[in-house]
Amino acid sequence: MTDQNRECSSCELGPGSHCQTCPSNPQQALEKLPVPDHSTISRVIAVMSGKGGVGKSTVTALVASTLARQGNKVGVLDADITGPSIPKLFGINDRPRSARSGLIPPCSRLGIKIMSLNLLLPQEDAPVVWRGPLIGGAVKQFWTDVVWGDLDYLVIDLPPGTGDAPLTVLQSLPLDGIIVVSSPQELAVMVVKKAIRMTEMLQVPILGVMENMSHLICPHCGEKIELFGPSHVEEAARAEGLKFLGGLPLDPKLAELGDRGEIETYEAEVLTELGKHIPPPAGT
Repeated sequence: MTDQNRECSSCELGPGSHCQTCPSNPQQALEKLPVPDHSTISRVIAVMSGKGGVGKSTVTALVASTLARQGNKVGVLDADITGPSIPKLFGINDRPRSARSGLIPPCSRLGIKIMSLNLLLPQEDAPVVWRGPLIGGAVKQFWTDVVWGDLDYLVIDLPPGTGDAPLTVLQSLPLDGIIVVSSPQELAVMVVKKAIRMTEMLQVPILGVMENMSHLICPHCGEKIELFGPSHVEEAARAEGLKFLGGLPLDPKLAELGDRGEIETYEAEVLTELGKHIPPPAGT
């Protein structure tokens, strides 16, 4: 018998019924975790997709870098506990420092504060073989036990799917909005819609949908090549009543910079436009 069924065993609706008072019900109202005393965070933005491999971490890093270049104080919380890649993209290997008030996250070249489980592992390729409760607990600790300091934005990189880590963030953290990422294929869009439904259930605002790997520009003739076929992302976003935030092309330069840990140096017009859809820091 699963923990969920034990929790629901006394419910008149039966095991797995997800009644409104059941702790396993994702729609159950939970009290948001307060901003820790040692931090001031104006806006919290999450990057999410129901589908793996669509480039959430890349988009997270690019959003954070764009906001930092605009003069904002930015942090990135890597909530992809079992598949963290944020430190690699930023070229960060330093471990967080311990202080009386909590962990001090290392900073990138642009001053972006980074917290990821990969910074706590003995080797970057060491596997994290944890069950759900441990994953959710780690995500919460990255919020409560890290000294983020004074931030205009904290950008959270969520893992794929609609499981423990995304649910913990959506239920527990005071989010100001979510950027949903998809690749062009209809299959990817179908799975991404699951994430959209999840955010609607939990009444978390969606800032819009961004398409990654939307096309490739031929370096020889300049022709636009749709490697995955015609895109379905903008059409799907409109059908859901959501803003389409633009398409990020497949760019060998972006892949190279990410591998070198220099993703902060990448700039594109679509990222500048994306920044216009992110709410400004409170009080500005």
